[in-house]
Amino acid sequence: MASSTLTDQSVRLGAAQDSFLLAELNQFTQLPNLPEDEPANNDENSPPQVEDESADGPVDEQVDALPGNEAPVTLPIDIETGEIVPETGQAPSTAPGDLLDTSDLPPAELLADPNPLTVPTVESEVALPAGDERTITIEEAIELAYFNNQDLQVALLELEQQEAELAEARAAYAPVVTTSADLTAQEENSTQTAFGSVGNDGIDTTLDATVGVSYDLFTSGQRLATVRAAEEQVRLSELEVDRRREALRLETTSLYYDLQESGEQIRINQAFVEEAKRNQRDNSLRQQEGVGTRFDVLRADVQLANAQQAVVQSQADQRIARRNLARLLNLPSTLNINAMPVPAPENWDASYERWELTLEDSILLAFQGRVELEQQLVQREISTQRARAARAANRPQVSLFANYSWSDLLDNSSDTYNFGARFNMILADGGAARSRALQQELNADIAEERFSETLDQVRFEVEEAYFTLRSNEDNVRTASTAINQAAQALELAKLREAAGVGTQLDVLTATSELTQAEGNWVSAALGYNRALASLRRAVSNLRSTL
Repeated sequence: MASSTLTDQSVRLGAAQDSFLLAELNQFTQLPNLPEDEPANNDENSPPQVEDESADGPVDEQVDALPGNEAPVTLPIDIETGEIVPETGQAPSTAPGDLLDTSDLPPAELLADPNPLTVPTVESEVALPAGDERTITIEEAIELAYFNNQDLQVALLELEQQEAELAEARAAYAPVVTTSADLTAQEENSTQTAFGSVGNDGIDTTLDATVGVSYDLFTSGQRLATVRAAEEQVRLSELEVDRRREALRLETTSLYYDLQESGEQIRINQAFVEEAKRNQRDNSLRQQEGVGTRFDVLRADVQLANAQQAVVQSQADQRIARRNLARLLNLPSTLNINAMPVPAPENWDASYERWELTLEDSILLAFQGRVELEQQLVQREISTQRARAARAANRPQVSLFANYSWSDLLDNSSDTYNFGARFNMILADGGAARSRALQQELNADIAEERFSETLDQVRFEVEEAYFTLRSNEDNVRTASTAINQAAQALELAKLREAAGVGTQLDVLTATSELTQAEGNWVSAALGYNRALASLRRAVSNLRSTL
């Protein structure tokens, strides 16, 4: 199954992954600071630029050749993952074909309906079979989310949409060829005059055909700026796919842990119910033998009733958590899933994953890897290019044209052709073009402020997850010790009661304290896992989490 591959890549945060993350810190570079008048995109697909000494500042001059003779670029490769890593340390652009390995799909019964418009119409299509549950690991849940989740699919479709818009913008480098033809039939009648009949009766048929070619030779940088803005828009969509993928991974992990916690609470509460039943039975026997009191029996009855209510509530919480996870994974409507059990407290130290980086290193890694920061830089560049395109609208435009016409009338044909150059320039538009450019320049300024805001938010997310992780790590050890102590206290309370030196109240109190200690341990252990998942999300992009 595809989850075996994902497991090898996703749950590795031990010594090997920590050394990888630490090595990554040594390659930090400053996040790029895009200049205002120079485009950050130096892709060789774009035509060269020249300066236009006009009042509006520099513009890009276009050549009439299509972009495309780019030289091969060599990028460094991550030895551990085999993934190409740009010099900035940011994960590469994510194309739809790179997101999912369709060569090894999950089982068909776990995949979503390929038709998103399918609506169940009969009870059997929505009924969940009782007792028929499929247990999945957290790695399988994440993989299913990548395959099935609608929000991620929307992001991929939006990426394809932006790629189509880029192709439309690049089409401006190609000449436009048009053609038209007219077939006209006209009836003519002869005219009688004093000198006789003029003209002939009949129908004249005329065929006219025209072919034209036009090409924008020079647009004062408008065409180039439009193409570069479209290229950056594609990059923005790629980053958005990465962002949604990471957010989906975190949400899937969180809901999976919710399902795990509800299952553990059922186990703990059911164990408490069994202990309460035993206690009620013992107190009833003591009352029958005359060595117990009605008061002890009533207390045991109340304890059992409370424990049974806790079990019912835990079961409801589990059903809700199960369906919430199924909703996110977009699973078939008749499939019931369950989570793997939480490792026992005595196995925790050997099984849990540790975060070895310091808080400062974690923050620096987040500044280097979060796509949200690069998204603001890309948005700034988009606005810069759009401002250049707006300024170029009032600058000289030069185009070439050629036309050929052919006409046939009464078996007499003729043809004409013409070609030339056309110059066009808007002398005054009331300041509309300048206002459009100003709007885009302000959008670039807004993106810079958003970058600063996002930087602060990223740091806070790292700090919040880091502090939560460390506190839950301490709580796990404390709760584990409390479980051992509560279990010993319960045994002593039972022995004291059997020896006649203890009371039933001591047993009830010790039982309740053991249940509370077990619940505290589960909350702390899963809280640690949630914080670890949040910290991974806060510091990294796809390359350091998969």
